[in-house]
Amino acid sequence: MAHESTDGGTGTGCAEPEVSDSLRTFGAVVQALREHAGLGREEFGALVRFSKHTVASVEQGRRMPDRDFVERAESALGNTGALRRAAPHLSRQAGLASWFRQWARLEATAISLYTYECRVVPGLLQTEAYARTVSLDVPPLPDPEELEQRIAARLARQDLLAVTRKPPTAFSFIVEQAVLERWTGGEDVTREQYDRLLELIDRNWNVEFQVVPLRQPSHAGTDGPMQLAETPDHHWFAYSEGQQNGRLIAGAKEISLLQQRYAKLRSQALTPEDSLSLLKRLRGAP
Repeated sequence: MAHESTDGGTGTGCAEPEVSDSLRTFGAVVQALREHAGLGREEFGALVRFSKHTVASVEQGRRMPDRDFVERAESALGNTGALRRAAPHLSRQAGLASWFRQWARLEATAISLYTYECRVVPGLLQTEAYARTVSLDVPPLPDPEELEQRIAARLARQDLLAVTRKPPTAFSFIVEQAVLERWTGGEDVTREQYDRLLELIDRNWNVEFQVVPLRQPSHAGTDGPMQLAETPDHHWFAYSEGQQNGRLIAGAKEISLLQQRYAKLRSQALTPEDSLSLLKRLRGAP
């Protein structure tokens, strides 16, 4: 993405997100409570262990407050419960950049990561050639420097797959067979991508890979791709991405719904063993 050191699943870029009414309202409440307590931004920032600039960004609705900010602000501003109750309902309008920054932070420490993808091979599994192809496929074309930064960031994120991490992250990937048979980038790029997937499945015992077959009359994923992450303290978040937008999801009701859909997809996809057999058939002879 033009503004990021990380990117989303497709390799496309977009502008910074617009500010939403919910973020503006949350920020106004924080500001009102802070001023009622007689605290300046710098003084309040010291109490919640965030900079005065971060405080200003939250109050102006330009930044999504994370869990630590909400909990520390509650304590510093009288434990009214207003911020804690409002936080799950925050949302942002169209745009991927800021959402993905926050998702990347969650992804980096997650103990479980689930991904369903119906458009492209998930970014964590892409080869450099595949990442370059999908980055160049969707207009507008990035400039050369931006392209290299995007690809480097995506490949760097793949360190998360390592079984040497303590503890290793448990990964589940569900990918549509149509994605694997699209021959993105041509024969050489596709075969290299197959080899990458086969190597990961063989080498990384923490990676489960399943394929949704071309013929699947009952399909729980028709609303599109999704990602789910479990934090070390066992809270769940989700990320949803589409044309020119991305959304971080923290509400318990929405998370529960997506978990149900993901569980259904797991049962509808081929088993990991059958998925591996299909992948080997698609790869063909070396």
